[in-house]
This record gives sequence, structure tokens and C-alpha cells, in this order.
Amino acid sequence: MNKFPDLRREGRGTRPTGRGAIDVTEQHQTQGAGTRGVAGAAQSTAQRRNASPASQRDIPQATVTRLATYLRVLGVLADEGVLIVSSEELATASGVGSAKLRKDLSHLGPNGVRGVGYDVTRLRARIESALGLDRGHRVVLVGVGNLGRALAGYGGFGRRGFSMVALFDADPARIGTTVGGLTVRDVTELTDACRDLEATIGVIATTDSAAQDVCDQLVDAGLRCILSFSPLALEIPDHVEMRRVDLAMEMQVLSFNMARNNTPDEQRNPQAAAAPTAVAAATGNGSVIRP
Repeated sequence: MNKFPDLRREGRGTRPTGRGAIDVTEQHQTQGAGTRGVAGAAQSTAQRRNASPASQRDIPQATVTRLATYLRVLGVLADEGVLIVSSEELATASGVGSAKLRKDLSHLGPNGVRGVGYDVTRLRARIESALGLDRGHRVVLVGVGNLGRALAGYGGFGRRGFSMVALFDADPARIGTTVGGLTVRDVTELTDACRDLEATIGVIATTDSAAQDVCDQLVDAGLRCILSFSPLALEIPDHVEMRRVDLAMEMQVLSFNMARNNTPDEQRNPQAAAAPTAVAAATGNGSVIRP
């Protein structure tokens, strides 16, 4: 089913629709006809050769999260044959405002054409480069319980630049079994295997009691990126980046939001509820007569 019926696709032409004027202009696209367009293209080529890639350190963390969302949407658009997407269309599909989207994409440099939109393939590659996905990542997963098996069997990682290369567990009943096309290995092989496989990301899906020891082994193997599903605050060196996913905490946040939304306005904002509703009368000289 087509989720984006109004977007321009291959074979339908790319005439601008007038929606989604873009505030920035793609450097390597011709901005006019004749000599001015050729000169602009030549200048853009030189700029690209001398330009450095977007500095990940300069991109706010919240923006990085949204860039990942934009990338997912762009992948869907590309699969549907969409060539050009406006900022409004991409923002709506991503669940953000168009102004915020344009600000987020400005961290990557010029990306679109005013009055036309974004080239889906080019913007997708730009975001992948900023997120470090253009070189791909080799992922090892430790802990092949219910959660680990679900993660190992998820096919979406490969489409987003993450290749699951090895699974590990300490349970003899699981070692030697096959999950997601990979044979589960003994966790005692973890450190050497990570080096041999040139793993770049480690995923911890073990029990809480084993999480710190597994984390230490991943660090010893040279991994600098770890995704942990343990609610514990694991100790890591300064040079290691860790993201922690606590599913119970996320549900607690949802519970809070639900309770807040079900609370009457006067309980959420007592001061506003106590404010007088009558409009104070004014005298001819501008002074206010209080009721």
C-alpha cells in the first residue's frame, strides 16, 4: 500500500509541486541555466572536494535521534520509488514540524533546492554518512534469551547498516544452537571473537548479574560502542559510548504521561484554576476597578 500518494516517483516526472520550499540549496545541483548554472556547478564541485564531512560532535543528541527517524522514512520513500520529497512531506511522515526538520538537516550542510525539495537518494546518503552508517557496523550480541533471540532474528538491522556477526551465551543448553542463521558461541570466547570478527558494536541482553562482566569483556576486546538492555548503570571508560535501553522505565514514563493526560486541567495547574474568570472593568482614565 502506498503510504505517500502525493510524492513524485520515477516515471512521473519531477516537476515542482510548489509545496515545501526549502531554505537551503544543494551545492552540487545547478542553480540556473547557461553559464551561471555551469559556473555554479563547477564551484560546487570544488567546494565538495575541500569540505569536511559533518562533525558529529556538533550535532545535538536530540537531532541525532530525529536524523535516524528521517533516515527510516527516506528508506520507505526510496523503496516506493520516490525521487523528490518536500520538507513538509518528510516532516509530516516523520512526526515533526517542517521548521525543526530544516534546522536538523542544516547540521549536514546544504541539502535541497528551494521550491523543489530534497533528493531522496542523496539526502539518505548524507544522513547515513553523518550517522557513520556508510561504513557499516559489525554487531555481536551477548545473551540469547527471549529478548536476545528476538533481536538476533530481527531483519531490519541489516537494512540499516548493522550486520549481526556473532551470538554468545553462558547457558550450555543454548551454546551450539542456531538463532537467526548464527550458531550461539560460548561467552568465554567473547573477547577473542570480537577481535577476530572486527566487531564495532556490542549488545548486552544478559541478566543484570552478568551485565557488568560482559561489558568489561567487550571493552577489553576494544569495542567502543555498547548497547545495554540492563537497567543497571554499568561502569565504562570515558572513551566508550553506551546507550541503555530500560523497557520497564519506558513503560513507567508512558504510565506517567497517561496519568497526566487523564488529570483534569485544574489539578495540573491549580493557579490557573484559581484565577478569576470575570473581566475587570476599566475607568475612563485607564485605571482598573477590581471586582
